Order: sequence, then structure tokens, then C-alpha cells
Amino acid sequence: MKSEVIIVMGVSGCGKSTVGKTLADRLGWRFVDADDFHPVESIEKMREGIPLNDADRKTWLQKLNRLLQDSARNGEKLVLACSALKEAYRHTLVTGGIHPVFIYLRGSYEEILARMESRPNHFMPLSLLRSQFDALEEPADAWVFESNRPVEEIVDAILTRLEKVFPPAESVNEPGHSKGDTARS
Repeated sequence: MKSEVIIVMGVSGCGKSTVGKTLADRLGWRFVDADDFHPVESIEKMREGIPLNDADRKTWLQKLNRLLQDSARNGEKLVLACSALKEAYRHTLVTGGIHPVFIYLRGSYEEILARMESRPNHFMPLSLLRSQFDALEEPADAWVFESNRPVEEIVDAILTRLEKVFPPAESVNEPGHSKGDTARS
């Protein structure tokens, strides 16, 4: 099954939703934020400062895999923002022949904590950031970009690399941006 899927991953607060949405807009692809698929019980647990465990994430990841399967079956191009912290989680996401490009937004605890402190109205409390870093298994097969770079710079660099993976799309929107690969990758 042919799939054109990009998964933007990393700990909470690394910028995956912002980068993913900007990337999807520039590509003319559908954007999906995995946070929108968390069961209410999981969101409440996180609001209370309780980290999710593997069992909490299992049905959420399976639901996201079904979404990716459906998108591939329908020929839909998709950018998914998802923490995908562990190798086993990434495996669950891609089960069934999904072959995504993983984009890992890497940042230090201190940088991401500062970003989260300025982010209003998100269900993920600051107290859970350490548990995200503790659970994180950095991917060996992802394209790595430093999360402290400007969003447009990261997206431009991703687009440059994508040209080698996916055929150029007529719908790439480049509002005055060069495609120089200036983000560290």
C-alpha cells in the first residue's frame, strides 16, 4: 500500500503541531494532530499531572494507525503531529505497510520547558514534561531538526529533503520562502 505520510514527533511542547500544520499547509496535505484523538480519560489523567503509561496509549495509537491506513487506502497525503515517544509506539503507528517519513523535533528540557511556560490552555501540565523526556527513545531513522529553530526555517529544510522522497507537488505553497536547508538536520 503506497502511503505519503509524514509524522512530526517529539515531546510535548517541541513544536510538532505548529511545524506539522505549517508543513501540511505548504504541501497542500491534510494535517492531523494526534492530541485530538486522546480519550477523555487520558486527557483528564494528564490534566491531573499523571503520566500516561503504555496501556493508556495503546488504543490511541491503534486509532491513529487506522487513520493512517484509511488515508493510505484513499490515496490521501497526510501530516500527523504525534509524540511517538517510544520505538514500540512508532511501530504500532506504521503497522500494516505505512512507510512514513519521521521528522523528530529535538530540543533540550530547558528550552522546551520555557516554551511550554508561554503556552496557554493546553491540557499537558509542565510537571509532565520530565516524564516525556524519560519515556523518549530517540529514533534512529528520523530526520532530526532542532526545535529551537524558527518554524519556517524548519519547514523549508523539510521541504528540501522531501523533494528527494516524494515527487515535487504542484500544490507546494512557498510564500516568498527560499528552500535553503538551513536548519540543523
